[in-house]
Amino acid sequence: MKYICKICGYVYDPEKGDETQNIPSGVQFNELPDTWACPECGAGKDEFEPLT
Repeated sequence: MKYICKICGYVYDPEKGDETQNIPSGVQFNELPDTWACPECGAGKDEFEPLT
């Protein structure tokens, strides 16, 4: 499932991961470390919601 940042609209796609923070593809949002932040605006995981 993809998650979207409520602040800036960045979409975390587990099929892509996050190369800016060395998160490989296949890592689900709930598996991201608590220290992970939006690569676009720096928002924490609590500012994301499921993309429907």
